Amino acid sequence: MLWEIGAEGREELIAAMPTVKRLLAASEIDIRQVDPASADAQRCIAAYVAELNRRSEGGYDPANGVSAEPHEMIPPAGLFLVAYRHGDAVGCGGVKHHAGDPSEIKRMWVAENARGLGIARRLLAELERDAVRRGASVATIETSATLFEAIALYRSVGYVEVAPFNDEPFADHWFEKTL
Repeated sequence: MLWEIGAEGREELIAAMPTVKRLLAASEIDIRQVDPASADAQRCIAAYVAELNRRSEGGYDPANGVSAEPHEMIPPAGLFLVAYRHGDAVGCGGVKHHAGDPSEIKRMWVAENARGLGIARRLLAELERDAVRRGASVATIETSATLFEAIALYRSVGYVEVAPFNDEPFADHWFEKTL
């Protein structure tokens, strides 16, 4: 059958295989609401902290930062999501709601071996939808300059850089989005 499409068609098909593979892998992602104190959520958060420690000069200690405790991301106070691929937790993100605006996006992370599948974009979109359902019209997020992938994602989905809105010692960039 492949011989019938000719050499040019075969080359085009071969060139498309990485895209096909990525799209098939992305279709295997299942995003679920979980208790942020659950084992899967805690494994993701531990991996998030380990990555920040590895990438940040001087390390990262969440105990010294703005609070993002599990009880703050349980409905109705918030929401925590974990992304799964073949049953393995490969990403997470949470949102903290306040009376009025803004809702705060927290703990966005995707495992290195699962990046490029649109997981962070999907997690963020679902967290934003939950913020809107809870009455927020603005979402905020802060991040480190070392997390250039996160900065690019936030900008690509409409977040704009704003003046610091909290005293997060590990943040270099503060973002806001009108929902």
